[in-house]
Amino acid sequence: MAMVITSVQATLFGRASLFRQSNGLRGLTFCLPFSSSAASVSTDNLSRKKWRQPVFSALELGGVKVSREDVVKDDPTNNVPDTIFSKLGVQLHRRDQHPLGILKNAIYEYFDSNYSNKFNKFDDLCPIVSVKQNFDDVLVPEDHVSRSLNDTYYIDPQTVLRCHTSAHQAELLRSGNTHFLVTGDVYRRDSIDSTHYPIFHQMEGFRVFDPDEWQASGMDATSFAAADLKKCLEGLARHLFGAVEMRWVDTYFPFTNPSFELEIHFQEKWLEVLGCGVTEQEILKRNGNPDNVAWAFGLGLERLAMVLFDIPDIRLFWSNDERFTSQFSKGQLGVKFKPFSKYPPCYKDISFWINESFTENNLCEVVRGIAGDLVEEVQLIDNFTNKKGLTSHCYRIAYRSMERSLTDDEINDLQWKVREQVQSKLNVVIR
Repeated sequence: MAMVITSVQATLFGRASLFRQSNGLRGLTFCLPFSSSAASVSTDNLSRKKWRQPVFSALELGGVKVSREDVVKDDPTNNVPDTIFSKLGVQLHRRDQHPLGILKNAIYEYFDSNYSNKFNKFDDLCPIVSVKQNFDDVLVPEDHVSRSLNDTYYIDPQTVLRCHTSAHQAELLRSGNTHFLVTGDVYRRDSIDSTHYPIFHQMEGFRVFDPDEWQASGMDATSFAAADLKKCLEGLARHLFGAVEMRWVDTYFPFTNPSFELEIHFQEKWLEVLGCGVTEQEILKRNGNPDNVAWAFGLGLERLAMVLFDIPDIRLFWSNDERFTSQFSKGQLGVKFKPFSKYPPCYKDISFWINESFTENNLCEVVRGIAGDLVEEVQLIDNFTNKKGLTSHCYRIAYRSMERSLTDDEINDLQWKVREQVQSKLNVVIR
């Protein structure tokens, strides 16, 4: 199950689809948007249209076009901005000369060489999934923080942009897959800094064992699966990072028990590489494997690629600048990125009295909606509560382009729009 390693991402181990048979493998060939019941249009959604940046009316996604209206809907629960919709279907992980594609293929090489092409590979499954697939099928509790509108992109009450590639786990198991790797773009509302981005890429691995496999070992099912899992992932870590020191840390995920995180000692510090564990028996029972045992792991491709390629800012993965893209070649894992710009950041502060519904993720969505990838960081630098019980926050916004110098007029215009939208969209009082 795909697991992520930061803030809300660390809380999850880590949709509508149609299957067909192709070369002996079952794979998603196209994506159909979910329908939803009619809902009244809120004033908030109507006003949102006035300031959204223009995007393409449709994108090629999994073989069919998905229009903006299928993702950015006039539904009270819809919180998908155009900045997110415009990147649906880009699939950086499928570009062989991109750092994420190079890393994905290196992991494929490890599994192909050590498991004789035993693992089926899926890297084009539709990111539009049901709430059931994204949460219920992997035993995420109903009161889990990740289900909130603050953390997940909802298309409507029943449909989301997947938060993790584990959203496809149940359907793959029901379709008869017992060994598989799933890679894809995943979406989470998050903070803004050099290592966080609302779209990132995950890979999940899953392996099912039959009773005769662990019975022949003389071990109980859980111990057998855990031992096999650790052996597999230690080998993967050596394949990617060389002869490094490793350690296992016990942790918790809703869908595995026991659960672990693998850390390696790399460049003089301990680096968390992935999360994993022995799959909860309830998941196997629900999906046609009641007598089996399984393991699962998940890793974030950006997290590892930033270390392996020395990429300092997660926004660079989305750059089309040839000074970035030309530095990487198919099959060349670990080529060190050479910075091509030293443009200075410009800092602008904004202070306001917050209300009970204010969240930092909502603030970051507003800033991204205005400035896009020109915003480098949003950081809380001061907060206090006055004698009347009102709380004030002051945030410092860093604007910086990876590719050019920003003009004073451009930055001032962005900041003015941010101030307007923070006040109108978040219902706060600017100080």
